[in-house]
Amino acid sequence: MHASLNMDRLLKSQRVFFYGHFKNMSQASNIITAHRFSVAPMIDCTDRHFRYLARLLSRKARLYTEMITSGALLHGKTDYMLAYAPQEHPLALQLGGSDPVDLARCARLGADYGYDEINLNVGCPSHKVQNHMIGACLMAHPQLVSDCMAAMQAAVDIPVTIKHRIGVDQCDHYDHLANFVDIVSATGCKTFIVHARSAILTGLSPKQNREVPPLQYEKVYALKRDFPALEIVINGGITSLLACRQHLNYIDGVMLGRAAYHNSYLLQGVDSQLYNGAKEYKSRMVVARNYLSYMGQQHSQGVPLHHMTRHLLGLFHALPGARLLRRHISENIYRPEATLQVIEDALAKLHVAP
Repeated sequence: MHASLNMDRLLKSQRVFFYGHFKNMSQASNIITAHRFSVAPMIDCTDRHFRYLARLLSRKARLYTEMITSGALLHGKTDYMLAYAPQEHPLALQLGGSDPVDLARCARLGADYGYDEINLNVGCPSHKVQNHMIGACLMAHPQLVSDCMAAMQAAVDIPVTIKHRIGVDQCDHYDHLANFVDIVSATGCKTFIVHARSAILTGLSPKQNREVPPLQYEKVYALKRDFPALEIVINGGITSLLACRQHLNYIDGVMLGRAAYHNSYLLQGVDSQLYNGAKEYKSRMVVARNYLSYMGQQHSQGVPLHHMTRHLLGLFHALPGARLLRRHISENIYRPEATLQVIEDALAKLHVAP
């Protein structure tokens, strides 16, 4: 609750501060863009099973795969990594890499598999990917990023987009950010998804890089002011649909990450609140039982139950009985004899409407 209040205060102060700068801009909230709302790519979270659950909650949200590195895709189990359910569209494939030729080949694979978009990760701060010139470290090499984007766009007929930070280490001034966007947009890239924090690559863990560097939403707003022809999407620290609507006064789209995973039921309001669609109430239990049907189908094809069950936990975030549900699942789902009855028994511990 305190985090939500702080977020609302921050947004209020930013609205006052930027009114003079943005009073002549057309309100992005009046325009429905392809990326108006999306769920961020998250390692170990946004696999195809979570994406299926997310689609049960929202028909409009744009979904993203976990980041898949070009090396893994070219030399690994391509079918396994790129498989998805048809219901997941609109769906984007996020790639990690820095070799234009390899990325172009991977983009082509993604297009052949029917993905709606290819996205390049220039925001991941982990030490492992830095060693392979992947992720946020590429913010310091805009020309290399430009080469990668140009190669991917030449290889496919679907949109190629980019997700990046507002800066990296010492390259964290707005001029650096604007120069980066200017160089990359010259390739024809039209959509920039911007995590409104700098990445500090020395001394901070990936988790700390999602929390310690301060949020600077004003820099993302300024990109929309200075590059009005581009689609600018904001990401980072956004925890509610109210905050999404407030951001949409200044930019074209909003991307939610951890909030959409750990409290996934908030996706139930996306279509009506952000796309002006008809309000369609779906209870948590109805969504859960639809997901259980999917789990049963997947389990019959050899997918372990625990690979899918963990995604259910966010559906009941902070509700009475949620702790008992988590405990029951964690103590029983890994047993060799476990069946969907484990989930049924866990759901019975909740005090929610059917």
